[in-house]
Amino acid sequence: MFVGDGGAAASAAAQFTSSYRVKFTRDEFLKLVEIAEPQIIYHRKRMHFFAFDGFVMYTFECSDDDFRVKIIHAIEFSNMAWAE
Repeated sequence: MFVGDGGAAASAAAQFTSSYRVKFTRDEFLKLVEIAEPQIIYHRKRMHFFAFDGFVMYTFECSDDDFRVKIIHAIEFSNMAWAE
């Protein structure tokens, strides 16, 4: 696997993800993780999130230990257009 593969996949996913975010309680978020089966869940401060069904799904009520998938710790979360 090439290092660039993840960036290309993330870029492609971003093209199909709405700027809308959907917030869940802990229990509902965990149910959604079972349904969506994400390979990665992102974590930033109190928020855990992943893209599914064209939206960003998130909760403030989980901890890393709640998941059996890889957790990636992000340094920024924004819905602003990308700029360097």
